Amino acid sequence: MARIVKELIRAQAPNLTPAERQLADVLLRDYPAAGLQSVTRIAEAGKVSTPTVIRLARKLGFDGFTELQVALREEVSARMRTPIVKREAWPESAGATHPLHRFAEAVFDNLDETVARLDPVEFSAIAALLADPARALTLCGGRITRSNADYFFNHLQIIRPKVALLPPSTNVWPQYLLDIGPTSVVVLFDIRRYETELARLASAAKSEGATLVLFTDQWGSPIAESADHVVNASVEVPSSWDSTLALNLVIEALVAEVQALIWPDARDRIERLEALFQSARIFRKPV
Repeated sequence: MARIVKELIRAQAPNLTPAERQLADVLLRDYPAAGLQSVTRIAEAGKVSTPTVIRLARKLGFDGFTELQVALREEVSARMRTPIVKREAWPESAGATHPLHRFAEAVFDNLDETVARLDPVEFSAIAALLADPARALTLCGGRITRSNADYFFNHLQIIRPKVALLPPSTNVWPQYLLDIGPTSVVVLFDIRRYETELARLASAAKSEGATLVLFTDQWGSPIAESADHVVNASVEVPSSWDSTLALNLVIEALVAEVQALIWPDARDRIERLEALFQSARIFRKPV
């Protein structure tokens, strides 16, 4: 799994000394920019000694502060990659010899990393939120992740009421914001290159008191700073485009869990829907 510095900091939080914890708070407050300053300036910002900065870097698994900064720069670079740069970053001979197997290996790694990164407690909290019938759900994706949002919406809308999907046109989003309030849950999908309109939507939803659930990549959309719940999925594959298969793994697991939490109400809705399908003759009759 690629080393994401903020994840290492949070994982090590229980093992940090008070001075290290104070420094870690400074690094996370303006992440990743705060960690790209000189060791002296970082120490001054955290009101700690320079040896404390070096000790924190080593406690996070780096040889020293320089290696920690290299990791931060790689994160910044990865976040900014264009489709052409992403494609050229993968060596042609990496991993398996056949392109299909090479791509599949990258996807399998993404799935493993995503599951390892997602705390089961956080997963259960998101599922309980989405299963709460008192909460209206609003979903929205970006240019690439719109299909993920639509897939999630389609399943949630079958098993529970009060689920909406925002259309691609941002001009009508304010109309949907009229119905968003303190009991609302807004589910957003935002992976690199993070979209300004989604950030504005997140800000508007939070200002209305909504609970925000964010699905993003391993580095994290800027929206993560204001989100109540965050799912970080690994997305890198040997392609110009990021893979969203790991996002869909979590989506499908959440659909299954939400359905289990609200059964038999979900069963009743599905039975009613099947009856409507039959009356409309949408599907072939079972043999």
